[in-house]
Amino acid sequence: MPAATQARRVCAKLLGEVRRRDAHARDLLRTSPDVNAFDARDRAFVSRVVLGTIGAQGVLDAAIDRHLRRPHVEPKVRDALRVSAYELLFLSTPPSVGVSQGVELVRHARPRAAGMANAVLRRVADVEAPRRHDAQARTCEGIGSVADLELVSGYPSWLLGRVWDERGPRAAQDLALSALEPAPVCVAAVLSVCTADEARALLDKHGLDPRDTNLPGSFALGSPAALASSGLVERAQVVVSDLSAQRVARMAHMLPNTSVLEVGQGRGTKTLLLENQAIAAGAPAHVVGIDSEEFKVRVSRKRMERAKLSKAVNCLAFDACDLADDPLPRELRGPFDLVFVDAPCSGTGTLRRHPEIAWHLLPKDVGSLAELQGRMLDAASTRVLPGGALCYATCSVLRAEDEDVVERFLAGPHGKVFVQDGEPLLTLPRTADADGHFCVRLRREG
Repeated sequence: MPAATQARRVCAKLLGEVRRRDAHARDLLRTSPDVNAFDARDRAFVSRVVLGTIGAQGVLDAAIDRHLRRPHVEPKVRDALRVSAYELLFLSTPPSVGVSQGVELVRHARPRAAGMANAVLRRVADVEAPRRHDAQARTCEGIGSVADLELVSGYPSWLLGRVWDERGPRAAQDLALSALEPAPVCVAAVLSVCTADEARALLDKHGLDPRDTNLPGSFALGSPAALASSGLVERAQVVVSDLSAQRVARMAHMLPNTSVLEVGQGRGTKTLLLENQAIAAGAPAHVVGIDSEEFKVRVSRKRMERAKLSKAVNCLAFDACDLADDPLPRELRGPFDLVFVDAPCSGTGTLRRHPEIAWHLLPKDVGSLAELQGRMLDAASTRVLPGGALCYATCSVLRAEDEDVVERFLAGPHGKVFVQDGEPLLTLPRTADADGHFCVRLRREG
């Protein structure tokens, strides 16, 4: 029997690192020497299996556990079983290959467990795979239940059921089916460094196959595998951002030389997108970006330097919930023409990119996040100039973090001087389409 392929061994190794270090899979994939040594085909395989296995972990474990004689399995053996179960259930790997490679992968982790792996994986192929196939057929016909959607996507039923109830059956079905394909990769030119035409030429030069989107200076990459090695992101010539996130940034309607407070700046991706609008209109805006995590502030500050925006953007470590307090640092006293709140959220619109969310998030977490989001919005609203704008954005698809937060704000004491300015933006994940994002723009009248 042939040994497990190196790509599969790396998949199991990375899953073990995610488990032991509580790390983010995408960060490990980007920095792993093992992954970077593979050709484009194996890199894509490893990325798909690792991200998919983490996102479907609960469903995979249930399928494995139904055929175990003993409930306890050594963690590194379970990592190997998950890799193979994912292939058998979610990929087009032939069952004979999936089982034999899975047995060898388990043998590599723990030789004496190979017999158990053979028995379990054969049952997964013979029993669990047909169940999932039938569930996917019903879902594609538009008649799938929430239980079917869980088998199709690997996501937990409570989350799918909530989307079903709040956004409708079609939205839940689209969310489930979107899990079957990698998220599209889009970039935007960083206009403080190069023009859109120059960015396109650079993307072409590195074989990334840039394709126009419906946003200026934005490109979907037909062949994104070489993006990391191209150096374009590191040199801040382009910024990687989901197309819906780019649309959210455009909701700000940035103008040259205006004063902007960005709440929840993170690593500065939205900052670059926001400044793109102002630069396209004539000159950068004056942005103060805050985040509660110091390491993110350091990353953002370095990105602004590479993007030649260090004079226009000031990055500070500060808790947004304290924005209504006195005294404030001089940079935050405002008021500002625009306050853009990119709120911490469940991330349920970005499960393809951040699969750890799927089985770590609990229903009670959504309520806690909504309470935090409301406090941040209240505090941030005190920094808005009369006649200025307040934007509130999340990458959640759940009403509790989106419309409900805004409605409570407008009904509360801080929101009484604000009115909604235009229609909110809501996108929901779909196959081969952008992620789920929400944004609303409010205007201060008093």
